[in-house]
Amino acid sequence: MTTVSRTFDVHPQPAVVLDYLKDFGNAEEWDPGTESCTRQDTGPVQVGSTWHNVSKIAGVSTELTYTLQQLTDDTIVLVGHNDTARSVDTITVVPSPDGPGSRITYEAVIELKGAAKIADPVMKIVFEKIGSDTEDDMTTVLNRLAA
Repeated sequence: MTTVSRTFDVHPQPAVVLDYLKDFGNAEEWDPGTESCTRQDTGPVQVGSTWHNVSKIAGVSTELTYTLQQLTDDTIVLVGHNDTARSVDTITVVPSPDGPGSRITYEAVIELKGAAKIADPVMKIVFEKIGSDTEDDMTTVLNRLAA
């Protein structure tokens, strides 16, 4: 199991950030590994909404189905799964203690299953790099929302 966590500040207020990030289809804009992320259901985004995510990680394409498992005033939990992996992404958004804007904590817990488990040590390094790139991209995209 690999856990990657980042905490960073952005300009928009928490409500704006949460409204944007709860729609996981927007991952195409801020997740550097995501090639496509398509909503599988209709209506308002709510607990139970699902997305089909296609990502390329370390040159390997993978597809996961993500479900919005929790949505509160300050937390989004998305759970992705396929036959070889499970990912739990928890995004917490609170007012920034350093001034206007928001503080985001993004934690991804990735569990490889079956034969894929042997890649765990290598994947920790890969996911740390992806975590840094995601923080950079998400900061850029979210700060545009404040403009």
